[in-house]
Amino acid sequence: MSYKDLRGWLQEVEKIGQLQCVSGAHWKFEIGGISEANYQRHKQPALLFDHVPDYPVSSRIITGTNRTSQRMAISLRIPGQPDNMGLVKHLVGKPSKWEKDSVNYNPLVVDKGEVNENVHTDEDVNINCFVAPLWHEHDGGRFLGTGSAVITCDPETGVHNLGAYRCMHIDDQSVTVQIIPGKHGRNHYEKWFEREGRAPMAISLGHDPLLSMLAGLEVPLGISEYNYAGAIIGEPVEVIKSELTGLMIPAHSEAVLEGWLYPDVKANEGAFGEWTGYYSGSSSNLVPLLKVKLMRHRNNPIVIGSPPNKPPHDFSYYRTVMKSAMIRDALTKSGIPDVKGVWAHESGGGRQFVVVSIKQRYCGHSRMAGYMAAQCYTAAYMGRYVVVVDDDIDPSCLDQVIWAMCTRSDPAIDIDIMRKTWGSVADPLLVNREVPYNTRALIDACIPFERLQTFPRVAASAPSYLEDIRRKWPQVFCD
Repeated sequence: MSYKDLRGWLQEVEKIGQLQCVSGAHWKFEIGGISEANYQRHKQPALLFDHVPDYPVSSRIITGTNRTSQRMAISLRIPGQPDNMGLVKHLVGKPSKWEKDSVNYNPLVVDKGEVNENVHTDEDVNINCFVAPLWHEHDGGRFLGTGSAVITCDPETGVHNLGAYRCMHIDDQSVTVQIIPGKHGRNHYEKWFEREGRAPMAISLGHDPLLSMLAGLEVPLGISEYNYAGAIIGEPVEVIKSELTGLMIPAHSEAVLEGWLYPDVKANEGAFGEWTGYYSGSSSNLVPLLKVKLMRHRNNPIVIGSPPNKPPHDFSYYRTVMKSAMIRDALTKSGIPDVKGVWAHESGGGRQFVVVSIKQRYCGHSRMAGYMAAQCYTAAYMGRYVVVVDDDIDPSCLDQVIWAMCTRSDPAIDIDIMRKTWGSVADPLLVNREVPYNTRALIDACIPFERLQTFPRVAASAPSYLEDIRRKWPQVFCD
């Protein structure tokens, strides 16, 4: 899989029969509604919308890019068509390797790329050529940036960041960009404000879906998503250095918007149906406004749409798989021994309900794993519950996890509470948007260490024996 852009990715997806074209769906609610219904199907193809009313015939939008293990495998350049467990097994240890190798994959600056097929500046800019749906019934406007990658750089180090920050269409030449405190993009533009009074910013609207995936994850501080992607692909990401902002933009992007943020230039934004399953923000929510001064796009551009809503939604699957792998690696790197599995459940948006499975080695081992999982950078943002279970429990199976909680934890002594942890303005429980803290619970659902040898025996056959039974009696288990 040697593709470098979204169109090459689409060809690979079409080969495995997971691309469906939808013509004529309206930008007002229909594209969002069709996408939401698609996420609830047994088979969930990527949906490519064309002939969208009120938009040029050549302008398209795709949703559901990384919704299945097979499409994630294409994005991650994993051969074959792995199922869920095959994908998870392949990813064990990979985040640490990618982090280590990333130093060898600085982005490759090239002179030209398809993104420059059409270039518009200043008053010639008109972003209305890109499909910006009204995704949900009660959204405060059309959101152009959902599967986008917002590009910023650290003015001190030059390290670039790609972040999945929501962008609302305001007018022909402007979008809002909401980035919460603590995110790398926010840190970058605040540093620029202090140094120069303005901050350069670019927004890629369509690109290799791997970049969308990484933009929505906590790539370690100081490592650019470009480098991380290069380590995954095995070759540098090709970029163009912008003559306007100096930022590195994907050379093969479908479309890129560029300009500057200013501390005192803001606009009302929201509400928007967020990944928690609730609307966040309101029409009185003031956020930075990007006045687009340079617009580039390919012929017949394709925008990536990644609308969140009540899980399952567009990116809840890939976030669950990737964050589970990244948290497991973070725990191992921190020195927690015998971590057997991690699962960041999709019902919690891949963030709010994390289960860690360990082989207990000493008293306090389970608590250490829980606290580390709750506060490592990969999992710290917007967490709510961390549950630690023994290694006989599959952390991805809620039935097993709840059973362990009900039979191995004593609420009076096995639940710890952490306060003033890293929260989000998207939290439906948040009262004061100015201080987005939240609280999280750590539940030790492991057998008490001092009772490992005396705890009652589990009333269940060994998994290996049950597998033998299935093989011996195939007529019984033919489904």
